[in-house]
Amino acid sequence: MGEHDLLTNSAKLRAAPLPRVVAPVLKPRFGTGYRAGHEMTSADSFSFSKDRRLTKASEYERVKRDGFARRGKLLMLNVVPVGSSDPCRVGFVTSRRVGGAVVRNRIRRRMREIVRQHQDDLCPNFWIVLVARRDAANASYQQLEHEWLRLARRASILL
Repeated sequence: MGEHDLLTNSAKLRAAPLPRVVAPVLKPRFGTGYRAGHEMTSADSFSFSKDRRLTKASEYERVKRDGFARRGKLLMLNVVPVGSSDPCRVGFVTSRRVGGAVVRNRIRRRMREIVRQHQDDLCPNFWIVLVARRDAANASYQQLEHEWLRLARRASILL
């Protein structure tokens, strides 16, 4: 094979069309949660979407001002009844006093998962704020879950 043959072979390789790769269509990792006019499917009931959370400062202030609190060693539960017939909404608070960003995010993820697992057991018409206390940083998932259920029973927000 000569040098000319190598050049023509490489030119042919460059000119050959590449096979078309089609990326798979990805479905959302989490369900869409509750929406007005939207029937809940089994996949949706296990999601915990943004519309099920408290997001505005005014909502947190209303819970603190008008609601009542149940305090535990790891968590503090603030609850206020609301007039609408929507499912309950939950907000999460982890202050810098609890720990660094990694620790705070871990606690928030655990609290969100615990509430998500038990969202079907919660009474509607409540806004809930779950505040992590300093000892929550060293608590296991099971300890946090036990504390959440104990406080929720004391606040009478479980069905």
